[in-house]
Amino acid sequence: MKRLLSVVGARPNFMKIAPIARELRNSSEIQHRLVHSGQHYDEALSGSFFTELDLPKPDVNLEVGSGSHAVQTAEIMRSLEPVLLDWKPQMVLVVGDVNSTLAAALTAAKLGIDVAHVEAGLRSFDMTMPEEINRKLTDAISTLLFVTEKSGVDNLKREGVSQENVFLVGNVMIDCLLRHREAAARSPILDRLGMRRNGSSCLPYAVLTLHRPSNVENPTTFRGILSAVSNLAADLPVFFPVHPRTRKQIENFGFGHYLEDSGNTRRGIVPLDPLGYLDFLSLNTKASLVLTDSGGIQEETTVLGVPCLTLRENTERPATVDQGTNQVVGVDPDRIVAAARSALNNPRSAYTCPPLWDGKAAQRIAQILRQRLQGT
Repeated sequence: MKRLLSVVGARPNFMKIAPIARELRNSSEIQHRLVHSGQHYDEALSGSFFTELDLPKPDVNLEVGSGSHAVQTAEIMRSLEPVLLDWKPQMVLVVGDVNSTLAAALTAAKLGIDVAHVEAGLRSFDMTMPEEINRKLTDAISTLLFVTEKSGVDNLKREGVSQENVFLVGNVMIDCLLRHREAAARSPILDRLGMRRNGSSCLPYAVLTLHRPSNVENPTTFRGILSAVSNLAADLPVFFPVHPRTRKQIENFGFGHYLEDSGNTRRGIVPLDPLGYLDFLSLNTKASLVLTDSGGIQEETTVLGVPCLTLRENTERPATVDQGTNQVVGVDPDRIVAAARSALNNPRSAYTCPPLWDGKAAQRIAQILRQRLQGT
């Protein structure tokens, strides 16, 4: 039996690995082990996802915790190497673009172990983004490259990657969403927030997420975004699950006055603690508008048919703009307000899901993994 070891470390990774782990769970050809780097170590950001997504308990938790990019990447490599040397997998599978992704790929490649990258080929063409560096370097040393959308195939071809190793398989994030959509519909979060009008009908609201350093660590940029969203929140509540990094910066910059702190969920920017997967999916599903700097949320809102404004100057997921509900609006406050009001008043009705975003990406990946591993 061939050995495959998967490495995850942050919330988006868990959503991507869950469908693949499920496909491999009863495989007679592949023995699969899961390593959690501990990059996201907070229970609210990590632990609940394993339960909600029916992920098996990790075989190994490296417990690296937080740190600078260099420290975190180095700690993951240092801790993962003995695991690989001991278990001797034929392949290491990594997902997404976080530090755990690059660290695991580098460690495996230096030991002569094949690397498979899920979500390969995505490019923002912005090398100031740590994720872009992680994506490009991981792809450069990967043996198998599993791609979510056509732009990824085109990018890898331009970069000289052998096309026999590139597979357009669809989007495992969407596999996860479609599998858990009914469970998310049973979440009580909308009742807790007072948004349920009657039956399935909801009062209008928006959702905001912010976590990228370029947005939350620059006080001018962060103030501009909060000011714009506060303007919008005069008309409908904006629910804001606050990432720990973002909460810290709100305190550091003294931006707490932008948030509604009276417990009133019918107006203003309403801060929430980090949400589990099902609560967050439920919240986004019924939203009138989502404002975000997250890549994965751009994809999810495309499938949900919810208008999305990306608070960045670029996106590595152009299919969400070309075919979906996403608009890249940047961080200029006036532009954010204008785009938000336009999206609320004129919701886009013509959108489609990109090809192969059908809930079967993990099946395709598992089949290719079986074929390749049997050939080694």
